[in-house]
Amino acid sequence: MKQWKHWQDPVNGLLGAWLILSPWVLGLQQPRAAMATFIVAGVLLLATAVGAILLPRAWEEWFGALVGAALMVSPWVLGFAGTTAAVQVALFTGLAAVVLTLWVLAVDKDYGGWWNRLVG
Repeated sequence: MKQWKHWQDPVNGLLGAWLILSPWVLGLQQPRAAMATFIVAGVLLLATAVGAILLPRAWEEWFGALVGAALMVSPWVLGFAGTTAAVQVALFTGLAAVVLTLWVLAVDKDYGGWWNRLVG
């Protein structure tokens, strides 16, 4: 069995799966912009997490952080900020993705590991 390099990658995969399912779980088929955003961001996050598990590279972590940041601003950019549940999903899931991916970048010595150098 393959040993995962970062425990954060499968968690990001679960976040991606949550995004894909959330429109139906939470009844967010309207507005369509929210539903489409969650599905696209979920697929991107899930694919990035699978890639990071199978062949870890720093760019996958940066891409995951970018997807999370884009998700966080999407309610205002795409016009579904009036739907509270959609805003909450976008903010909390996006923030979790950003934190998890930046965490990996901060501690993995192969990716720079600036946090270890700072406190070590």
